[in-house]
Amino acid sequence: MRPEPNSGILDIEPYVPGKSKAPEGVTLHKLSSNETPLGASPKAIEAAHAALRALEVYPDGQASALRAAIAEVHGLRPQNILCGNGSDELLGLLCQCFLAPGDEAIHSEHGFLVYNIQIRARGAVPIVAPEVDATADVDAILERVGEKTKLVFLANPNNPTGTYLPFDEVRRLHAGLPKSTILVLDAAYAEYVRRNDYASGIELVSEAENVVMTRTFSKIYGLAALRIGWMYAPEAIVSVLDRVRGPFNLNAAAIAAGAAAIMDRAFVEKAADHNAHWLDWTTRELEALGLRVTPSVGNFILVHFPDGDGRTAADADAYLTARGYILRRVTGYGFPNALRMSIGTEEANRGVVDHLAAFLGA
Repeated sequence: MRPEPNSGILDIEPYVPGKSKAPEGVTLHKLSSNETPLGASPKAIEAAHAALRALEVYPDGQASALRAAIAEVHGLRPQNILCGNGSDELLGLLCQCFLAPGDEAIHSEHGFLVYNIQIRARGAVPIVAPEVDATADVDAILERVGEKTKLVFLANPNNPTGTYLPFDEVRRLHAGLPKSTILVLDAAYAEYVRRNDYASGIELVSEAENVVMTRTFSKIYGLAALRIGWMYAPEAIVSVLDRVRGPFNLNAAAIAAGAAAIMDRAFVEKAADHNAHWLDWTTRELEALGLRVTPSVGNFILVHFPDGDGRTAADADAYLTARGYILRRVTGYGFPNALRMSIGTEEANRGVVDHLAAFLGA
């Protein structure tokens, strides 16, 4: 006899993060977790250090300084913002508060694995909508909406594909949902997107009572180690989540660093410029080697290896890892013969291309 977890918990496959170690004796180039190669803003680092001088004091439970900074940069009301221990916590809180056993929540075929995990953790049923060309399909999602559908998750841009839906398609998706169903727009990579037809979802949240948008400081702001996420949502939804979140869910260093990071607009633009240049360069160079790359607007690319010629993604991963270049296997996302590569430093990007050329015999 022993304690038993709730029904369905043991059916969940644990989330496996990207590898972070290289073999002993080789230089590590970690390109497996979509981290920025530029690190964090010096202003954010300075703010975090200052916060460490008062470790005996509880942090501000409302993360007021961080919410105020986010509100100022994006032109929002602080009362519509909720901060979390990474956007993962906020996604989990949405499931905790709005899903009951037997309810349904929809995500796309190659969507972020955390959606499926959090849905199942609440005893709800994940409904998977097929994609077209590794891109979310609005019609496929709407076809699966029913009376039990409480949440629809849309990563835009999507991880690990890097594809996105234009905002008119997001609007069409929202228009087809019942008012009792929440559309969750996960815009973790929004700061990298340079497309005129893209929007993160702020405008739609402002207009509707059943749309929320989540964002993160783990990507372009370079604060992954501090775990900072935020949500922009109607006050009624913020009020619900605020009742069950941990009272001090963000630490003091995270609050201070996040507020400083989002205000350092020059640093953010520098990171976006670096990514835009090397995203295009790396894509072209890998395609020139005969590899297929899913068009991406994020800070990563999905690289597909030829089927049937013996040079698999697993072989390429082993070859690169032995030389210190750590990419991400994406078998769990439905791509058994592909690797996801984060855009890194110039040295890292050129190194991957050179080593793959050798691997492929190009």
